[in-house]
Amino acid sequence: MSITPGDFRNGMVFARGGDLLQVVEFQHVKPGKGPAFVRCKLRNLRTGSTIEEKLRPNEKFEEVRVESRKYDYLYAEGEMLVLMDRETFDQILVPAEMLGRQRGLLTENEELTVAMNGDEPLSMELPLTVVREVTFCEPGVRGDTATGATKSATVEGGASVNVPLFIEQGDRIKIDTRTCEYLERSKE
Repeated sequence: MSITPGDFRNGMVFARGGDLLQVVEFQHVKPGKGPAFVRCKLRNLRTGSTIEEKLRPNEKFEEVRVESRKYDYLYAEGEMLVLMDRETFDQILVPAEMLGRQRGLLTENEELTVAMNGDEPLSMELPLTVVREVTFCEPGVRGDTATGATKSATVEGGASVNVPLFIEQGDRIKIDTRTCEYLERSKE
C-alpha cells in the first residue's frame, strides 16, 4: 500500500531505498513562504540509527506490515540470542546488539516482544518494567537519606543502575527498561 508523509502516524513503518524506516516523531510545517513539508524523526529498523529529515508531502512510500510477536529468551550463543516463539515453540537466532542497552537487564526465560517483517526480526524489547535482584552494591551510610543521593548497583544480567542509598545487596528492585532507571523496591 502506498502512503505519503501526510499519512504518517507514530510507530508506522515504511520502505525507502531498501531500508525499513519507523516514524518516531513527525510534524506538518507550513511556513509563511514556500511549500509545506513534513519534519520527521525516523529510525532505521535494520541499523538502529535515527535520522531527522524534511519530506515533501507528495512523496510516496511503500507501507510495511510489522507484526509484534512474543518470544522467550532461552540462552546466548556467542553474540546471538536464542529465542523461542511462545505459540509455535520455533526457535530463532537474533543479534544481541538489537537490544541495545537493555541487554544488561536480560535474564533467562525473559519475555521479549519482537517486531517481525515476515520472518525477519526488526527490533525487540523487554517489558516496560522488570524486577531484578541487586547482586552488588556498596553499603549505604546510615542516616544519609535527606539529600536524595544515589549509588551504583549491579543487578542480575549485569546492568549498572543508580539506586537510593538504602538499597542493599539481595534486595529486589523494579527498573524502567527504557531508561535503565530505578523505580522502587519490589514487593515480590
